[in-house]
Amino acid sequence: MTDQRFVHVQWSSRLAFVLAASGSAIGLGNIWKFPYLTGEHGGGAFVLVYLLCVAAIGIPIMIAETLLGRRGRQSPINAMRSLAEAAKVSPAWQYAGWLGVISGFLILSYYSVIAGWALAYVFKMNSALFSHITPETAARYFDEFRTDPQIQVIWHTLFMVATVAIVSRGVNGGLEKGTRYLMPALAVMLVVLVLYAVGTEGLGRAVAFLFLPDFSRLSGESVLTAMGQAFFSLGLGMGSIMVYGSYLPSHVSIARSTIVVAAADTAVALFAGLAIFPIVFSNHLEPGMGPGLIFQTLPIAFGAMPGGSFFGALFFVLVFFAALTSSIAMIEPAVAWLTENRGLSREAASAWSGLACWGLGLGTLLSFSSWSDVRLFGRNLFELLDFLTADVMLPIGGFLVAVFAGWVLSRRDTEEELEMADSRAYEAWRFLVRYVAPSGMGIIFLKAMELI
Repeated sequence: MTDQRFVHVQWSSRLAFVLAASGSAIGLGNIWKFPYLTGEHGGGAFVLVYLLCVAAIGIPIMIAETLLGRRGRQSPINAMRSLAEAAKVSPAWQYAGWLGVISGFLILSYYSVIAGWALAYVFKMNSALFSHITPETAARYFDEFRTDPQIQVIWHTLFMVATVAIVSRGVNGGLEKGTRYLMPALAVMLVVLVLYAVGTEGLGRAVAFLFLPDFSRLSGESVLTAMGQAFFSLGLGMGSIMVYGSYLPSHVSIARSTIVVAAADTAVALFAGLAIFPIVFSNHLEPGMGPGLIFQTLPIAFGAMPGGSFFGALFFVLVFFAALTSSIAMIEPAVAWLTENRGLSREAASAWSGLACWGLGLGTLLSFSSWSDVRLFGRNLFELLDFLTADVMLPIGGFLVAVFAGWVLSRRDTEEELEMADSRAYEAWRFLVRYVAPSGMGIIFLKAMELI
């Protein structure tokens, strides 16, 4: 059995875990990244490949990461070390935990900057700034906003303060309570926005674009991008799901809970597409606008529609809430480790972690302005952090999680933790986590290294 010295408090119920883990997974990857990638890669065929990758790669790794968390009952670093000791393998496996904690920490440093943009745009939309403006003007507004470091610091700080305030209150009083209110609010706002989009003339084109596959528009690059997005969207490889799993009561089914989480995450991504693309098509805008889709394209559309200021502001509140539920999950592994290994109170661990993330985030926001010409390996700081985390560290982390759960932990240990009534379901998971998921992670990594 594993070392249980650092057993934390637990989620009060299965629903609490599902809401928190869904909040961890649902974030900018669903509402910002998925729609613009779908637009860039041709729509329905990309969506279909994405769904297959969620089923074959994302869910098996999510089950594995949750399993390791509950089996270890500690922060990812300590959990991996004690599980390695129990399995009588090299203690170097603890570095898989380190990789996850550091990945989440680095991602949050720039994630906070982008989430700050969403918070700022809530007020920009309310001010009717985008009423009947041209694409050129919207792009100029966004560029002026993004390159103003003083304004950026304010929004970055507000977002990080909100994150720390929730995490510092603990598992039940902070993480659980926060997601208990934020997730239903997020769902309601998304449904309202979809209903709003349903009334537009672009609905038919949007549905066809999203759900009618045109395989002639699907390239090898699109398949690899869908694979990477399926993994990134679920928030895997950064220790968040593992530490949330460490708080999961023993009687709760890991498989059923994680499948619900993955389904919720996927549904939000698809609903985000249904909220965004009808508005894009109704205004004769281009769906493949790339990362600027929600900060340049959508404000133009909302600005030209009746009630657009209100619904535009509501959309960016949705983006902010989604980002917040993910950010508290990203910082939690570092906070858990500090409380376990450095004897800090939860408040102090949250404050120090948040301050360090905030400081690193200053480099990201400056990379859009005064540091834009500072390059390392041909990338500015934001681009470098994004590449190192999303394209290198997370795939390696996912690969290590799959290998440890599939090959290092004994069959008896995984069967005991998963307790699947259907042996065929267990065999399917074991096959996917041992062979398919590691292969997928390897392909994503090789693509990032431009080796394939």
